[in-house]
Amino acid sequence: MGEEEEPRIGVFICQCGVNISGVVKVPEVTKYAKKLPNVVYAEDNIYTCSEAGLASIKANIKKHKLNRVIVASCTPRTHEPLFRSACREAGLNHYLFEMANIREQCSWVHAHQQERATQKAKDIVRMAVARASWLEPQDEPELDVKDISMVIGGGISGMTAALTLADQGFKVYLVEKEPELGGNLLRLHKLYPTMQSTE
Repeated sequence: MGEEEEPRIGVFICQCGVNISGVVKVPEVTKYAKKLPNVVYAEDNIYTCSEAGLASIKANIKKHKLNRVIVASCTPRTHEPLFRSACREAGLNHYLFEMANIREQCSWVHAHQQERATQKAKDIVRMAVARASWLEPQDEPELDVKDISMVIGGGISGMTAALTLADQGFKVYLVEKEPELGGNLLRLHKLYPTMQSTE
């Protein structure tokens, strides 16, 4: 996507069975989404995370030349990677995906307030559209990790960290500002719970 290209946003609103549609008037939210700035396509699905829902996202990215995608559904914790993957498979940078939680943040907390839940769902979708308009594609660079480490501080924690890293095959540099290792351990006379003398 070129930087000068206008956002072409697709909004996919999930009914989530009755988890969302049992409270929120999903067709009304979909109709509202179609009128938002930069939205060129909007639809609702019974389950957007299903194979059919994911296929619809991929097909409509290509059909409508979408360069931003929003899914309004449940928690991002479980489904966001699935939707990002669908975007990537359709050739869209997965950082141009935005998720709007209209289940936990809307239908579940307003279970007995259909009108308020519907209005709130519209607000959440509107905010997601506004945010998506500003999204930019991102790259994930790969870096070589060298198996060398530096531990600063030669107290008991620093020495333990250095030994643990060395046991894992890392070359370790242990740096201590004092002339001897041990840190606060050097000030103790006995160690709990064995009461072993440090002298």
